[in-house]
Amino acid sequence: MLSGFYQGEIDLEISVVFNSIISLFIMIAVGFYSRKRDIITEEMCKGLVNILIQIALPFMIFTSFLNIQSSSVRENVIKTIYYSLGAYVLMGASSYLLLLPVKNDKKTVLHFANIFVNTGYVGFPILDSLYGPEGIIYGSIFNMFFVIFVWTYGVILYKGRLGGGELLQEIKRTLLNPSILAVCVGLLVMFLNIKIPEVLISASKGIGNLTVPLSMMIIGSTLSKVKLNTYLREWSIYYGALIKLIIIPMIVYLAARMIGPFSIASKTVVIMSALPASAMTSILADSYNKEKEYAAFVVSATTLLSLFTLVFFIGYLL
Repeated sequence: MLSGFYQGEIDLEISVVFNSIISLFIMIAVGFYSRKRDIITEEMCKGLVNILIQIALPFMIFTSFLNIQSSSVRENVIKTIYYSLGAYVLMGASSYLLLLPVKNDKKTVLHFANIFVNTGYVGFPILDSLYGPEGIIYGSIFNMFFVIFVWTYGVILYKGRLGGGELLQEIKRTLLNPSILAVCVGLLVMFLNIKIPEVLISASKGIGNLTVPLSMMIIGSTLSKVKLNTYLREWSIYYGALIKLIIIPMIVYLAARMIGPFSIASKTVVIMSALPASAMTSILADSYNKEKEYAAFVVSATTLLSLFTLVFFIGYLL
């Protein structure tokens, strides 16, 4: 009887996951259709990305910290800091070793893609669907390290060693990033139990709720422009996707299983490690002229494939 009860719980969780993924697929399809019909133009898409990154996502992160009274959540915030740092070390080391057969700038692109994941467009919408505000809190801690590392180690990967002035500039950019500021303010509000007026909470949640549909429509818009024939014969694409979407998440998953109870905090870090390559992969490749078309295809390909691999990880392992 107990086994039947637990099986029912598992089936219910998988059903919730599939329903969440299907709803995200529908939003992606709307973005795909809108771009194909020129309802969303290239300039409009850039504007939507700016609204997402500069406004909607920071508000979503901030509001996730409101009204959190559970002491276990506060303790898990500290644990998530260690989990996230550990995950980045595992992702970086695994990627470096597994990419030894790949040469030249393609190796740089794939290494960057393996470490820096698409937290904003894919990660937060999935965490919000599965775990609500608690998942967003843990995800925002992981994302905080993403922002710190992408503008330091990530830039060094593409550009090489940074000078003193350049390093200070990147540190300043990191500290003033809207998502970092949202995490800092949110942590203060949560730990100091600061009361925010209800009207501000309502407005902030309304703006933050734009994150999921905007993210999915942007992905759909991006996928509509993918030229599949260009890199289909490039073996490193398939090898890189295997590392990015299956091998590295499995390594992080096994490590999370070994360190203690499998909580929402550790599940969040595993989900984040299984996400597709960040759009910064192609943005920085373009900026530093490092296989920019190849990088754009890596982002698009891993995004498309992750829609299937994530179902497996979330539905059957977590």
